[in-house]
Amino acid sequence: MDRRGSLVESQSGASPSPRNPLLCPDSHMDVQGYRWVYWRVWLCRWGAVLSLGLLLILFHWRPRLAVRARCCSCPLALADVLLLRDSFGQRYVVEVLTEDMEDSSMELVADLEDSDWRDTVQLHREEKTLLRYYLFEGLRYVWLARKGAFCRVSVLNEDWTCNDLYSFQRGLSHLEQSSSVSLYETRKQSTTLRSMAQLVTNVTIRRSSGEEECVSSVELVPGDCLLIPQEGLLLPCDAVLLAGECMVNESMLTGESVPILKTPLPAGEGRYSSQAQRRHTLFCGTQLIQARGGSSDGGGATAVVTSTGFFTAKGDLISSILHPQPINFSFYRDATKFLFFLGVVALIGTIYSLVVLSRSNATWTELVIRALDVVTIVVPPALPAAITTGTIYAQRRLKSQGVFCVSPPRINVCGKVSIFCFDKTGTLTEEGLDVWGVVQAGQAGFSELLPDPRLLPAGPMLSALACCHTVALLEGQPLGDPLELRMIQSTGWELIEPEGDQKALDAEFGGHRVLAVMRPPAQEVSVSEAGAIVRRFPFSSSLQRMSVVTVAPGGRPALAFIKGAPEMVASLSLRETVPEQFSSILRNFASEGFRVLALGYKPLDGKTDWRTLERGVVERDMQFLGLLVMKNMMKPESGEVINTLKLAQLRTVMVTGDNILTAVNVARNCGMMGSDERVMFVHATPQTAQSTPKLRFHLGEGGTQGTMEVLTEGLYQSGISYHLAVNGKSFSALCDYFPEYLPKVLMRATVYARMAPDQKTQLVKELQKLNYRVGMCGDGANDCGALRAADVGVSLSEAEASVASPFTSKSDNISCVPLLIREGRCSLVTSFSLFRYMALYSLIQFCSVLVLYTEKTNLGDLQFLFFDLVLVTLLAIVMGRGGPSEEVHPRRPSASLLAVPMVGGLFLHTSLIVLGQLAALFITKSQDWYVPLNSTKTGAANLPNLEDTSVFALSGYQYIIMAVVVTKGYPYKKPLYHNVVFLCILLILFAVMTWLVLCPGPVFSRLLQLNNIPDMNFKLLIVALAALNLLTCFVLELLIDHGLLSCRLLRGNRPSKKKYKQLDLLLSDCPSWPPLNQALSSAQYTVIGLS
Repeated sequence: MDRRGSLVESQSGASPSPRNPLLCPDSHMDVQGYRWVYWRVWLCRWGAVLSLGLLLILFHWRPRLAVRARCCSCPLALADVLLLRDSFGQRYVVEVLTEDMEDSSMELVADLEDSDWRDTVQLHREEKTLLRYYLFEGLRYVWLARKGAFCRVSVLNEDWTCNDLYSFQRGLSHLEQSSSVSLYETRKQSTTLRSMAQLVTNVTIRRSSGEEECVSSVELVPGDCLLIPQEGLLLPCDAVLLAGECMVNESMLTGESVPILKTPLPAGEGRYSSQAQRRHTLFCGTQLIQARGGSSDGGGATAVVTSTGFFTAKGDLISSILHPQPINFSFYRDATKFLFFLGVVALIGTIYSLVVLSRSNATWTELVIRALDVVTIVVPPALPAAITTGTIYAQRRLKSQGVFCVSPPRINVCGKVSIFCFDKTGTLTEEGLDVWGVVQAGQAGFSELLPDPRLLPAGPMLSALACCHTVALLEGQPLGDPLELRMIQSTGWELIEPEGDQKALDAEFGGHRVLAVMRPPAQEVSVSEAGAIVRRFPFSSSLQRMSVVTVAPGGRPALAFIKGAPEMVASLSLRETVPEQFSSILRNFASEGFRVLALGYKPLDGKTDWRTLERGVVERDMQFLGLLVMKNMMKPESGEVINTLKLAQLRTVMVTGDNILTAVNVARNCGMMGSDERVMFVHATPQTAQSTPKLRFHLGEGGTQGTMEVLTEGLYQSGISYHLAVNGKSFSALCDYFPEYLPKVLMRATVYARMAPDQKTQLVKELQKLNYRVGMCGDGANDCGALRAADVGVSLSEAEASVASPFTSKSDNISCVPLLIREGRCSLVTSFSLFRYMALYSLIQFCSVLVLYTEKTNLGDLQFLFFDLVLVTLLAIVMGRGGPSEEVHPRRPSASLLAVPMVGGLFLHTSLIVLGQLAALFITKSQDWYVPLNSTKTGAANLPNLEDTSVFALSGYQYIIMAVVVTKGYPYKKPLYHNVVFLCILLILFAVMTWLVLCPGPVFSRLLQLNNIPDMNFKLLIVALAALNLLTCFVLELLIDHGLLSCRLLRGNRPSKKKYKQLDLLLSDCPSWPPLNQALSSAQYTVIGLS
């Protein structure tokens, strides 16, 4: 048996049963088994004691080392401990747990048809009915001997077909619901989920006997038949809709504020997938606003539970929030490394203190306590909390301006964004579109543009505009996609939905189950017939179309209408019905920025059963009707924001599902492309049986330079700036067949059109491979994957917060993007300042303690408390209150804590700190009235004394001085005087320290164990020394900011490590790229062909 494995997928072909758990794979998880070796365990325990816990710290940071030190490798079946490695390279150690199985569960599981579970039961019997499993990120992974792997236990078999789901419409019996391993696992998952995100409600389910029963949602198991009331509910599980239609608000999951109409799952033998059948799936946590058409009286809907607990869509998202993917950000990586650096400093200080104290005849107890003091001083426990202060303030400011954040660490990442991707419709342009007109297709070609669709003659085109939609009524008001609402309004037809007993309405339309009726205006009744929608196939981004089936009064004629992307509808239409001018007409409208949709129709056999009709059958061999032309107006804020980002040298990119020419036009209008800049279209074709993959670049319209000049002189030589435009098909071909050219295209592409949701996600990941920090701004469902994959995802939604992306903006425009960048840079700079301040605070105290140890004394307990609470904590809390600058500076702030200016600056400041404290000590010793301390005592027993008083006075000033020095302002933050609270506290603390130095009074002198020095000139000299320390540190910081430690003279013009900067430099020196009007072949295909 292998000692190393991964989570594998069930290959069982057994018939589906709601009791059979799904062995859902996470193939990216690598698992290695280990067994305890007890003599090694005891040896490690002794090592931890002897190293004073340092070995345990090492094991915590290096879990693989901990496992190998205590265990030996073994087969997974015998493992006590597992070493996991996820797709991000993170390693985790989990213990294999065992649990007794109930005898009744064992008997029922033994009867299941799934051979995997029979094997598991047999294994359990041999092992005294013990279930072996481990827990990881809230999920349970169970050992299956036949597979030789730990498999995640889910609650729905992937082999279930749509027909299988319909078989569960009868409901489950009490025995089926209460006895299965599924329930055993599901209830454990549901309990864990409920403790984090309470969602418990009463629901109605149907039993196999036909009886309806009200139960708590925690009792739901997969296969339960859920009855949804007409008024809707907050869904506590994932379910697939089988009867009726539901209007659903999914803003919590997707950020999409427009409710979505969900339709019944088509019956068939195809495998069910919640993502592929998204428009038929009801997701946990979404609000079902209205349900209808699922019962004989026309009310409610029927669904079958598919997933509960962590296996639901909401559960998966909550799990991703609780266990987010690691943020690959240098600031957080370097913070950990810097702690190791401070640990080395602490080790040096500990050794020094042990040497010094041992010479003073200190006891062993004193030596250990003082050595541990040094460690806690150098590595401050409050450091992690302090550096989050700036992020907390930024999060509050964002919330006050309508931007909500569910992942605060991402705020700092905003400060390093180098490219921002924008969706088009609803993001850069208005959500609603105005109908510009209709162009009908006929035998003679296209007609003239008809501005008002109401002027259309009665016929298929007018009926298609009125009926091909998914708009529904909610309390008498139409609700749905803004585009479809405008389309219906332009026809003047009225939407009517069944109310109460709909048998009369069904009878009017031939006995068909009617979902909605579209009736023409009263004045057109004599020429146009009403149409009843009896079947809907909702819009799919991947399919780029939607369709409906309608019938006229009496049930005839039955017509299918289709609406979608012009290229897609034309490809599904009979060739002879598509006019020859199709491409040129579409190009003309698209290049002018119009949104164009195509419509088609075909008659259907009236005897067809609409409930079992497959989508593919309905949407083929259509007759092309014409084009609907809509004007998509630019949001007034879009151009200003894009210009702001360009001035800040942030690259902007458009990613849309619209036509490529329309996208180019919008890109020019919003400023992504200049009027004098050329557009080049990228055409990549995949390999087919008749042709090899080819890549071509050709010039589009626009720009001021002539084509011949570009071709003869080269793009860079003629001084032309250009942009590439790519569509979804070409992007896929580039990724699959031209990986060597893909980075170059990504570097110059500004428009990505006809992109499916998964392609948007892939684009974000490809840009990240070039070391871009990618931001993505979209308005909802189609952008969810890209929003989550991006380093900074911003969802424009009316929802207060959405788990679809780290940031949700309540504004309906992209004005939040510069705000996020400014707040991110402010937060990052503030985090840097706080980190440096906490490090310098530690080093100041570290120097003070070592200096005083050398003098056989130490700071008093109340002196430590005064520094830590009154000075440092107070300053650290208010230091981050300063707001961001009003402008977005072209240069991004540094994110590396280990950069030369950072580390070198700390070293130089520490040197000035040590010099200042030593100067105060030597000045004190040089005074005529100086009295040496008692050499027979050590530590705090020597207090009060002159040495401690002088060091206390100067170091107190140094804590305040460093707060002033490291607090940065322009260009990322407002100047210091804008942070009024911080400025006032600085002045107060300066006054307090000056008072304690000049005239503390007998009470505070006794309380803080300070020596009362009568010489006022000496006290003023200490204050002057502090002022000199402030001046030198401030000047040093200014020099560092102006490049004192940049080391450019030593290293020269070394190229950047970022791939996109290297590529940009390479393309700038390559005037022949891209090769125009040339067919490039795939290197992979060429190698394969020659071999």
